[in-house]
Amino acid sequence: MAVDGLDDGEDALAGARSLDYDVIVLDVMLPRLSGLEVCRQLRSHHVETPILMLTGLDAVDDRVAGLEAGADDYLVKPFALKEVVARLRALSRRHLSQRTSLLTAGPIVMDTAAHTLTVNSQIVELTSKEFSILEYFLLNQGRLITRSQLIEHVWSFGFDGGRNLIEVYIARLRRKLGDAGAADPLTTLRGSGYRFVSPAV
Repeated sequence: MAVDGLDDGEDALAGARSLDYDVIVLDVMLPRLSGLEVCRQLRSHHVETPILMLTGLDAVDDRVAGLEAGADDYLVKPFALKEVVARLRALSRRHLSQRTSLLTAGPIVMDTAAHTLTVNSQIVELTSKEFSILEYFLLNQGRLITRSQLIEHVWSFGFDGGRNLIEVYIARLRRKLGDAGAADPLTTLRGSGYRFVSPAV
């Protein structure tokens, strides 16, 4: 997971409105603008990203307030980190238009639950970053994906690798898919980004 951490409600609101996140985690007790108000404003601006609210308040009324503000789930402190991760994964799966854990494109089959990739039934080993990049392409087949979109979804605000690093990862993916017998599914659109088109079986 690529995670951006923001320190107050106003920054959180600006960040969530300007970037396309898969899931948002909001603490109720944020400075400058409460998590509840951030949630309300995001929903009023038609931001439909799933929101998990975190709070130390355990009264039923507080939980109801969070859900009525537009949150999709609510977690009371203290909590186990494993539970947060599990809930985030459940929310992100619910949000995706493609609900299955299997993503396919011709001979390419990715199992996001098992974190495996096969090409022509042959297992292909990917680094976690390569896996995330390919997963994003598989979820957006046929669409133009800009370098900025790749950075937002696979890296984070702190990304400082520059254009060359992205091209290195794209080249590695092409090589690994090609070595397994898949035609190159990635088209480079100079000055714009990349488009993933399913290769023939």
